[in-house]
Amino acid sequence: MSAETTRPTEEPHEDDLPYEGAGGPRKVARVVLLDPQDRILLLHGHEPDDPDDDWWFTPGGGLEGTETREEAALRELAEETGITDVELGPVLWRRRCSFPFAGRRWDQDEWYYLARTSQTATAATGLTELERRSVAGARWWTCGELTRAHETVYPTRLAELLRTLLVEGPPARPVTLDTEIV
Repeated sequence: MSAETTRPTEEPHEDDLPYEGAGGPRKVARVVLLDPQDRILLLHGHEPDDPDDDWWFTPGGGLEGTETREEAALRELAEETGITDVELGPVLWRRRCSFPFAGRRWDQDEWYYLARTSQTATAATGLTELERRSVAGARWWTCGELTRAHETVYPTRLAELLRTLLVEGPPARPVTLDTEIV
């Protein structure tokens, strides 16, 4: 896989990208959720029929109906973690990705929002049937733990991106990460 770039992009606009139904990638909102100790919350996912094929990823998912990415980020966070007491911040990163999962290929345009919370207990009460079969839990990670991790984490340079965020603060404009194809 290629390394992500760090070039800022213009402020994102919803109309810039095609809707999945029009042949474009699935629009996704993801959340880089930090607690008061600057730990990041990641979900532990795996192939539905193969728990050994596993990885860690940020909460989030596809837009539903006419909702905005911000609305999708907050809805997905609540469904996947039970966390609703959040302060949603700016878009940090944008990423295109393509990966196999649950017997099909997913092509996505992901926007990563910064969010902060003091609510650290999680309860995944709003998972879809597919998510119930493929999400094994959640964990708060320090930047150091993430840097030392041997597990697969998406996006692939999340530890480095998080370290930069914690040292420099959010970028003035969303950073476009290199496309990841798995």
